[in-house]
Amino acid sequence: MDKLIYVNGIWTGEHLEKIKVSNPATGECIGTVPNGGRKETREAIDAAYKAFPEWSKLTAYERSAYLEKLYDLMIEAIEPLAEMMTLEMGKPLAESRGEVQYAASFIKWYAEEGKRVYGRTIPSHVNHKRMIVTKQPVGVVGAITPWNFPAAMITRKLGPALAAGCTFVVKPADETPLTAIMLAELCERAGIPKGVINVITGKAAPIGEELLTNPRVNKITFTGSTEVGKLLLKQGADQVKNMSMELGGHAPILILDDADIDKAVNNTLLAKFRNGGQTCICGNRIYVEAGIHDEFVERFVRAASKLKVGNGMKEGIDIGPVINRQGYEKIDRHVQNALKQGAKCVLGGSGIVEGDTYFYNPTILTNVKPGMIIMNEETFGPIAPIQKVNSEEEAIKFANQTPYGLAAYVYTENYAKGIRIAEKLNYGIVGWNDGVPSAAQSPFGGMKQSGIGREGGTEGIESYLETKYITVGL
Repeated sequence: MDKLIYVNGIWTGEHLEKIKVSNPATGECIGTVPNGGRKETREAIDAAYKAFPEWSKLTAYERSAYLEKLYDLMIEAIEPLAEMMTLEMGKPLAESRGEVQYAASFIKWYAEEGKRVYGRTIPSHVNHKRMIVTKQPVGVVGAITPWNFPAAMITRKLGPALAAGCTFVVKPADETPLTAIMLAELCERAGIPKGVINVITGKAAPIGEELLTNPRVNKITFTGSTEVGKLLLKQGADQVKNMSMELGGHAPILILDDADIDKAVNNTLLAKFRNGGQTCICGNRIYVEAGIHDEFVERFVRAASKLKVGNGMKEGIDIGPVINRQGYEKIDRHVQNALKQGAKCVLGGSGIVEGDTYFYNPTILTNVKPGMIIMNEETFGPIAPIQKVNSEEEAIKFANQTPYGLAAYVYTENYAKGIRIAEKLNYGIVGWNDGVPSAAQSPFGGMKQSGIGREGGTEGIESYLETKYITVGL
């Protein structure tokens, strides 16, 4: 399946060198995309810049109609989109179907939320003035998205940007560009005017440099690692770019003595092993209070042992492949480091390498200590390290001892305790008895080194708007 880039409503890039896209479950080439660079990115930016005046002049209701059409097309295309996602990223097909619906929900939500971008009038301190606040679109948006959610990480940015009146240039991850191109095809079918949406595939460095240095790009929105996010912030500083950063996480799960153990096991299973642990909000560290530690471990091991690893296109698979060799090596390094320092492996502990494919079995470690690498770095794999703690206070202390602050989870049936802990956790998202907190209508984002800004909810569209104050002398 050979695809082209989408610039100014035209499919182009036939003349460019091709990048192969491989299925991480089989190692097979499933298609190619053009290796675009600064020239192609500049053309896309120019197209978005040219399209901006007309697109931003449309009423919120007119832009909403385009987004509603795109939503309908995405729902109709759930199966082909999900199959493409599984082929190029590896997650089980059932999870891919769920992601398409989740991705489409952002388009639906912002089709409506764009109609609720309100200004205000301010009571004046003198009779001869009127004071007005309005909102207007920020302009051309440059988006850089990751491989682990190939559809949703685009629509979570695309929906609010278009609803606000911005135009859009997106650089998808090298590993998963085909899903992005399919979304562009649906945008074209929805009749979205040329230049409003542009997709550039290719190596990250030249495309990112053009997006960050081109003065016609008013905003950068990025989802990815904290390390790359810091580099982008430095590159954008010269022009004081408007930047949104959804960066790395290191999510703790706190399971207290008064937790409903069945609820804690089932939700921790989802929070830890969904997408093979390759999500920024997956549970990375599990702190279990001593009173229920042994029972929780026993039930959690029993539940996780039923998870099946394999090609996500096959029926009954729960955990697909690790995205690449680097990801696999990091996972195994974390496990081996913990074992050398005294951790006990009660499930899994090994991977499967066949040629260019990498799988890791669901793994549970106990007797984990705070100094182990796995308790201090994001693993991005199906590894659940469990540390026993003696109190609520100790669990909170360990949970907050990290430069990251994206998501955290707590399990307790005590309402007062749950509120108290949620308020003390230094995280942008707290799942209380809930292992899957994300939704289009809720704000997603982190504190500390986990990011700047929020995506989703009413907060999500604010990132694509400028506030203008107008004072009128009478």
